[in-house]
Amino acid sequence: MGTIKYLLPCILLLSYCSFGSISDSKDPNDMWNEMLNEIANIHKLYLTKWVVINDKIQCINKKIGIENSSEQKLNLLIEKDLLKESLVLLKIENESDISKIRYLKGLQIIRILYDKTLSLDHHFSSVRTFSEINKIANPNQYPEFDKLKELVATKKDKKVGFDLTAILGTNTLVSVVNTFTNLLVSNLSKEEKEKELTNIECILDFTLRMQNDLNTIYFETSFLQKSNEKIKEDIEILFKEYTKPIGYTNTLDNCRTNDDWDSLTLKMNDYLSKQKTIQGPMLQKMIVNMEFPVDRLIQFIGQYNHFIDLGGKFYEKFKIILNSYENEKQCETKLPLEYKKLKSDIDIAIDKFNKAYKPVEINGSKMKELLYGLNEFE
Repeated sequence: MGTIKYLLPCILLLSYCSFGSISDSKDPNDMWNEMLNEIANIHKLYLTKWVVINDKIQCINKKIGIENSSEQKLNLLIEKDLLKESLVLLKIENESDISKIRYLKGLQIIRILYDKTLSLDHHFSSVRTFSEINKIANPNQYPEFDKLKELVATKKDKKVGFDLTAILGTNTLVSVVNTFTNLLVSNLSKEEKEKELTNIECILDFTLRMQNDLNTIYFETSFLQKSNEKIKEDIEILFKEYTKPIGYTNTLDNCRTNDDWDSLTLKMNDYLSKQKTIQGPMLQKMIVNMEFPVDRLIQFIGQYNHFIDLGGKFYEKFKIILNSYENEKQCETKLPLEYKKLKSDIDIAIDKFNKAYKPVEINGSKMKELLYGLNEFE
């Protein structure tokens, strides 16, 4: 097969290798759309060349039909075969350039998704810790209840009252029951007892009703954090396999931390430049080496999308839980600030899952375009 004649200009190819726009676009869906536009432009460029060659073939066919000279017919058939060979080469070159675009845009998307994964890790680390959840859900953490326990301890009837052990004293239910029992048998007057109960009734109602639900939020957030750690590990493995064909050996974390994207770009340029100098099975192998990592990226995106959908549903559930406290209006002034802050954090998280961390839209036609391109020569 002859020398490839229809490669794109070098400046167009180098534009695909640029990472300068990454910091300006944090939405992988923008990357998909850019990629699809570039693929469409490549197809238009090659289609124009294909039409020119195909028109020449059609013209030769007409000449062969009316030509009487055997020698001239032979020359026309030879010219026609050369043009057909050019069409075959053109199709290979088109597929090669589409593969380059998919590969390079895929690498940009990996970088964006990794940044989002790190942001999620920071998000989960900054949400309510167990100690803060315990502070909201445990009446023993409220100064009003602690004050009542001290008062009861000084006023209790020593004949019937008793002290809890160190272990049972930290148990919410046991502590509440013990405090109430000692209050009932204390030397306080009926009016004093009713006054003390009024001071803590909202605290006790809130903590006893919401304790299990608040702990559920904590443990399920921990589950999401662990799941995000798995996503982070998987994308780091994906990056390693993705950059292996071009000879880049640094880890994704190292590349990001040391801002080594320029070195990675040089490796890609070398690999892509090499494709210009070869043909046949070796070229096909290099194309496959770029295609396979992109297919793995698509599989990872499915995993990422599932996690984001799951996270959004979890936080919607948390919002329902926090809004389920039926006496919130009556006890509004007694509820802890941490509870209100937690509700605000949940709303912010839902918004982030819907916008900042939203799934990558590659279903339907976009998936087809990403997997197979829009090959005008099929």
